[in-house]
Amino acid sequence: MPFFPEFVERFYSNGLYVFISKISRSSIGNIPFSVGDILYGILIIYVLKSIFKIRKTWRSQWKNAILKTLSFLSVVYFLFHLLWAMNYYRQPLFEKMKIERDYSDADLLIFTKKLIAKTNEIQTQITKNDSLKVVFSYSQEQVFRMNLNGYKILSKQYPFFEYTNPSIKQSLFSLPLTYMGFGGYLNPFTNEAQVNYLMPMYNSPTTSCHEMAHQMGFASESECNFIGFLASVKNDDLYFKYSGYSTALRYCLGNWQIRDEKILDELLKTVHPGILKNYKESEDFWKQYETPIETGFHIFYDNFLKSNHQKDGMESYNKYVNLMVGYYKKGNRF
Repeated sequence: MPFFPEFVERFYSNGLYVFISKISRSSIGNIPFSVGDILYGILIIYVLKSIFKIRKTWRSQWKNAILKTLSFLSVVYFLFHLLWAMNYYRQPLFEKMKIERDYSDADLLIFTKKLIAKTNEIQTQITKNDSLKVVFSYSQEQVFRMNLNGYKILSKQYPFFEYTNPSIKQSLFSLPLTYMGFGGYLNPFTNEAQVNYLMPMYNSPTTSCHEMAHQMGFASESECNFIGFLASVKNDDLYFKYSGYSTALRYCLGNWQIRDEKILDELLKTVHPGILKNYKESEDFWKQYETPIETGFHIFYDNFLKSNHQKDGMESYNKYVNLMVGYYKKGNRF
């Protein structure tokens, strides 16, 4: 399947998966809590109970235990790919949208300056003071509903970004997610978009839009970052635009930190202090939860992504700068 992206795109991502995801989200989307998290919780309890149960008979029954484990894992692996993961092998978004992947330092500099100007403008419109951070005034549930506006506008330009049958939940595992360093995840078995409700609220629109992009069948992390950015900045609401622009700007500034720190220092002088305070708020939040657990889980997830047709692993989150710059170079405006 990795060698037949057009086949996967046509018959799975735009065929079978559309049917599967519609049934999943329609059936449990209106349930106010995360069904997937509860299923994971039951599974964890079952595994721990099973380990405890066989601890004394392990030596005599190890073959049977291994066979049962492998049988269970094979079923899970099959369902994982049937219900969602085949999307890893679909046509890349840069081909679908006819976007160039490569860009120069000059292209990135022009784009970064554009982002700074837009983010500064919106921050001032919201706070009326360039030194004040943006304080989000919406709840998570309001964000989930208002995200639909951005996707509705975006789908008028690109019909393949149409989002229907909402199923977006606050994760019951938000604290563990925080320790692992994640803002959300998609449950591939229930097709629920799970969002970490503990993180700073100004990050919520882009994070939840990212997970909604996964629900639409886009598996690549860089592509979902890009789609989440577009859905946020296309939204009519200023707070959502700010979330999209400020997140994109942070990635671009991070890119300059690697490329040229002198240019980064010059760019930072033009960013409003209030925006930098929001960045500090986010940085301080994640720092207080830093543990070896996060490092270990990131190593695991990095290898998981690489084994699923995303050769850049965790670095794929950053690759969406390529898509943004290419989209802008093509003549598109935000």
